[in-house]
Amino acid sequence: MSSPTASDETLVESKSQLIDYIASGEKPQADWRIGTEHEKFLFCTDSHRPLAYEGRPGVKGLLEALSGPEWEPVLENGNIIALKGADGASVSLEPGGQFELSGAPLENVHQTCAEVHRHLDQVVAACKEVGAGTVGLGFNPLWKRDDIHWMPKGRYKIMKAYMPKKGNLGLDMMSRTCTVQVNLDFGSETDMIEKMRISLALQPMATALFANSPFTEGKPNGFLSYRSHIWTDTDPDRCGMLPFVFEDGFGYERWVDYVLDVPMYFVYRDGVYHDVSGKSFRDYMQGNLEGFEGQLPTMTDWTDHMTTVFPEVRLKKFIEMRGADGGPWGNLCALPALWVGLIYDAQAQQEAADVIKDWTVAEISAMRDAVPKQAMGARFRDGTVRDVARKVLEICQGGLKRRARLSASSGLDETQYIEPLHQIVTSGRTLAEDQLEAYHTRWNQSVEPIYEELKY
Repeated sequence: MSSPTASDETLVESKSQLIDYIASGEKPQADWRIGTEHEKFLFCTDSHRPLAYEGRPGVKGLLEALSGPEWEPVLENGNIIALKGADGASVSLEPGGQFELSGAPLENVHQTCAEVHRHLDQVVAACKEVGAGTVGLGFNPLWKRDDIHWMPKGRYKIMKAYMPKKGNLGLDMMSRTCTVQVNLDFGSETDMIEKMRISLALQPMATALFANSPFTEGKPNGFLSYRSHIWTDTDPDRCGMLPFVFEDGFGYERWVDYVLDVPMYFVYRDGVYHDVSGKSFRDYMQGNLEGFEGQLPTMTDWTDHMTTVFPEVRLKKFIEMRGADGGPWGNLCALPALWVGLIYDAQAQQEAADVIKDWTVAEISAMRDAVPKQAMGARFRDGTVRDVARKVLEICQGGLKRRARLSASSGLDETQYIEPLHQIVTSGRTLAEDQLEAYHTRWNQSVEPIYEELKY
């Protein structure tokens, strides 16, 4: 989730401005970049409990410890709530204190993986100084909702009040989940359309490959990706499958119409988040937004609103892949490598498009519904999601090889980063299933060992 950024006070007077905003993201292939984001849980090493914002160890103290020449503090109402890097990267807080790195736009997976490692090294070092730890999982395996300390960010207060009106698990999404995602570019509207369709169709496969959230409040929850299940009962207005992406006529304008029809959360003015939850951005564009009568939205209002839609693939001036659980270091590099291999090489993109070209929305939706519990074992047509993943990884492998981006240090190409995914497909076992086996055997039906065995 986003923090306030540089403001664009241009008034929104027509829908064409919103369409043009997305279209302005088009880039020639030579300028395509990779932006990786990942979240992780912070915990007290003595008790495995969540960190409060204040105190020691505390979230505020960790942000302060990371501040310096590389990271400039971002304040809200006097509280440090994020860090901004000169290269375009940022560190921000999710509602329950999850630490998120939003990486800089980088040229290859070697660079983005190096960025991940550098960031985690910094966070681990800062945590050790104060008696904290950090771990990458899709859902917190131990904490209850009432255990969570909410972060002092105005938008989260509004969302926390609104979420229970729309679904039963929205507060869990905000406070007890972590994800890894990658943001990728497109060259034209036609290119965007194909990439969106590939990404939406294959997102359930990614969810299965990265399934890493089998526990709730100390017990198995019956899911392999409980994080993925949570999105099915968060807010139907802004989550779920997007059938219109697969329809004739999909493009920038159709996406803008979709976002315009998603109810608003807030308007940010002069450092204050104003609650307009449930109200219409279309009314705002007509000067009829309650509380802001006679005022028109700015482009910053629009870009803020775009961050409040939560499908598993989201279009801005780039495409966000949002279907994966958080996980260990290797997975944080594997996720961008997977999608880069599929849609940043023309041959691989065509091969991926051929794989999904006759899939129906009903089939994709059924796969998406099955993978939270069954992951690689979920049925799809005459086989399983594991069969789909095996084929897709072959395509990805070819795409990464043809990109031929070699590491300056090792001389290896980017295919090295999808090795954890090959291992999952070969074994048929996800990280979640490995944890469940450990829980029932050497962990003696306790989730506490996760915090030591899987910490960064």
